[in-house]
Amino acid sequence: MLKQYIQTLADYQQFWQFSPFQNTLLTTYPWPQDLINALLELSHSDVERIDSSFEYQREFFRPWFGDVFSLPKIPQALAPSHQTAPFWLTNGIGGRKLAQINAFIEHVPQRQSVILEWCSGKGHLGRLLAYAGQRQVISVEWQQQLCEIGKRLAHQHQLAQQFIHADVLNADLSATWAVADCAVALHACGDLHGEMLKQAVTHRCADIMLAPCCYHLSEPTDYIGFSQAAQRQLHDASLALTTEQLKLAVQGQVTAGDRVARLRQTEVQWRLAYQQLYQHVTGDTKYRALPSVGKHWFSGNFEDFAIWAANYHQLELPSKLNWLQLLEDGHQAAERVARLELVRHVFRRPLEVMLVLDRAEYLKESGYRVSVAEFCSYQLTPRNYLIRAALVN
Repeated sequence: MLKQYIQTLADYQQFWQFSPFQNTLLTTYPWPQDLINALLELSHSDVERIDSSFEYQREFFRPWFGDVFSLPKIPQALAPSHQTAPFWLTNGIGGRKLAQINAFIEHVPQRQSVILEWCSGKGHLGRLLAYAGQRQVISVEWQQQLCEIGKRLAHQHQLAQQFIHADVLNADLSATWAVADCAVALHACGDLHGEMLKQAVTHRCADIMLAPCCYHLSEPTDYIGFSQAAQRQLHDASLALTTEQLKLAVQGQVTAGDRVARLRQTEVQWRLAYQQLYQHVTGDTKYRALPSVGKHWFSGNFEDFAIWAANYHQLELPSKLNWLQLLEDGHQAAERVARLELVRHVFRRPLEVMLVLDRAEYLKESGYRVSVAEFCSYQLTPRNYLIRAALVN
């Protein structure tokens, strides 16, 4: 299954391994002409509808990407929640996060007595695990303030949950691993969940439960794969992955409200409008990236944003500019980018599946019996893949 995903991603890499901001001209891409024509005929509402639904996406793109949609799917394991934690225990946990935690807990083995909660934050998951199974939980977190909050809550509710303030990438946690027989992590990012897997394997932890997140948050090097199988197959398929390209795997969002969505659209339009301005002033057609900024910028006016961006690039702007025309140019470029992103998003989920399967294969190679499943619905969280591993004696 892993090999099939790697080979398919490699076969179609011209359709997703590019940056739309670098070149917004759809007609210049080396794609089938009928695909380009179909994209150009889409209305703005068509683009939004296809991008928000796997069904519409498959219906529209199947003529060109049939092999992608035919890839074997990760099975669902949406167990009904039996958690009956009282309100006073879950107070302060958002409804969506609480639902994710409850769904995750349904898959944690009941036989384990000491659970290591990795990158715990305030320890919400660990707190409910300690309550549900009357088990000891050791929660490890690098932010001291979150540890203190978690400690107070555990003490308040008289739960067997302790906190360790530690940088998991550098701290020696051997003593903790020596007593833990199950490691859990709900949405630990990049190198953080990678480190958990490596340490769990080293210390032969009996059970591992991981819902990974933010695969791109790692050392800025090309992705070489966790498992020996992935390393070999990526090489054989000539599929190189940069940390920037890994961002595609986590671009899917389901929680943004209308206001956030509008601000996101405004941000894309303004960044592209500024790019038009930069090209006009300098004659340089190469895309110049800007750092991330607070969303409040995009509730103001474009002129202020453009002046800030120009200052960042040490660019002196002409005294007179047609701001309305620049905004219109940005709008047109944003419409083109949306269609290019629509193509890339066909490969968003397959890329994530490949990354998850690679981690699962690493655990198999290390002597674990492993399964991968969707532990909750995509609408609850797009990061809904759960890796379950049990050490084979």
